[in-house]
Amino acid sequence: MTVPTSGVLVFDGECGFCTRALGWLRLLDREARLVTLPLQGPGVPARVGATPAACKEALHFAADGRVRTGAAAVNGALAVALQRGFPEWLYARTARTQERVYEWVARHRGLLPGMTPWCERYPAACAPTADPRS
Repeated sequence: MTVPTSGVLVFDGECGFCTRALGWLRLLDREARLVTLPLQGPGVPARVGATPAACKEALHFAADGRVRTGAAAVNGALAVALQRGFPEWLYARTARTQERVYEWVARHRGLLPGMTPWCERYPAACAPTADPRS
């Protein structure tokens, strides 16, 4: 299994749990192979071929022309960060269970331990672009 050398991960920058989880992922990404972007940034969802609503519902990860969502996105991003195929190998064997756990976590993320959300810490990264017609 060939692991992509880079990828784009779109996350909810208004979610404290998501921001905390992103911090863990960035620690694993020692070679800075991942571009991590808050969905609230201008044009960010379009970078992964998604809508803001779809990105609010689940992580989106794009690499090598493929977009993964939910638990598949987590495993894809981990594979790139670690440069190891194990996360995707494991996902292929446990996808149904991982997706159920991911969906539960996504529904309850506001109740899980987090930190100051990305968009509060870095408001410029989440600022909408000005409408040139105004």
